[in-house]
Amino acid sequence: CTTSESKAMAAFVATNVWKHGVQEAAIPSPARSQVPPGQTASTASTASFAKPLLALGVAARVATRRKKVKCNAMSRRDLLAAAPAAVAPVMPPAQAAQATQALQVPNFGVGAWAWGDRLFWGYNEKQDQELREGFDACIKGGVKLFDTAEIYGPGRSEELLGTFLRESGAKDVQVATKFAAFPWKLDRQDVVKACKGSLERLGMDSIDIYQIHFPSVWKNEVFWDGLGDCYEQGLVKAVGVSNYGSSAVRAISKTLGERGIPLTSNQIQYSLLYRYPELNGMKETCDELGVKILAYSPLALGALTGKWTPSTPPSGPRAAISDKLQKDAAWPGLLDAMKDVAQQHGPETTLSQAAIAWCIAKGTTPIPGVRNVRQAQDNIRATQLKLSANEVQALDSAAAKVSGFLSPEASPFNSLSRSMDTKQAMYEA
Repeated sequence: CTTSESKAMAAFVATNVWKHGVQEAAIPSPARSQVPPGQTASTASTASFAKPLLALGVAARVATRRKKVKCNAMSRRDLLAAAPAAVAPVMPPAQAAQATQALQVPNFGVGAWAWGDRLFWGYNEKQDQELREGFDACIKGGVKLFDTAEIYGPGRSEELLGTFLRESGAKDVQVATKFAAFPWKLDRQDVVKACKGSLERLGMDSIDIYQIHFPSVWKNEVFWDGLGDCYEQGLVKAVGVSNYGSSAVRAISKTLGERGIPLTSNQIQYSLLYRYPELNGMKETCDELGVKILAYSPLALGALTGKWTPSTPPSGPRAAISDKLQKDAAWPGLLDAMKDVAQQHGPETTLSQAAIAWCIAKGTTPIPGVRNVRQAQDNIRATQLKLSANEVQALDSAAAKVSGFLSPEASPFNSLSRSMDTKQAMYEA
């Protein structure tokens, strides 16, 4: 490989995957069994939320694999296109007839990042019962979508969600999970293999929405092919992406469309404190293409609950976020605006509910995390709030004055803004 390619891969290894700021390390499957109980595969920097999590062991694997890979000016997708048509399975006629009918995504869901994440959310097995009770409260409250990923835990989140679904007997519930596009994954079959691993951990026959978790340094088009293969093999009912920019969404939508496969969703960070998707055209692109936005971190990691104060900051890496907001002169104004809106909907309405209802009013599907019954019940009530245009505008105006709790420039995904081999733009904010 060229020096520039090696540097790009090293940059990815140094930053790994950034979701909300910090994500627990992911290790190649079988993942969780290789991590001793109580330990994680990475360390975090609370200041920058970018961590050299693969510097131990995993980086060695990348280097070893890299020596075996012969780089070529032709992209992997070009090579596959030149291969026999038998490379990709043929879509059954019945499935082809339904391909243009995208899955109908609920207007609210629950994210299961914290279910198994020790690094950021301090998970331990003693919390499983409380998580189960929170899950049961979600089902009772009508939640029809749960989002997880192979790297949450890693693997533990999928296992817990699968167990809860089976034991509860819940019906008509959509499950979304995600493929981790790490640089040592080089072939479309890596996507299919990962999908089958997720199915095994979930204990399911098919996944409702299978997503690419984040852009890779290269081979992105190959992963799109693999995503389509999962769909055509009946392993998944719908496909989506996460942390993709406008140009990348258009490109993958076109590629999948050529196979008769609709792009269902793009899961991105979106909240009153992170409005970049609606300011840089990302939301407009998704709306134009009929791609549903799954809004992760709609409560901005808890900041929009209104519970953070200088004397009662959150623990762990979130403390730095709280400190930044407390120093922002416009922050109290946003909280006041949220309180005003909440009061218009009854004394029991919380700031969290106002923040989630704002996401729904924008046409997105927020997926806040739930770790207990209280959070489940509080978040679910947000689905009953119907914000007026004036209320949405008031929140927009107040939010525009806050500098934001995290700048897109601070994201390690900036190192993945353009695919190294095809030069395809991948990430914006």
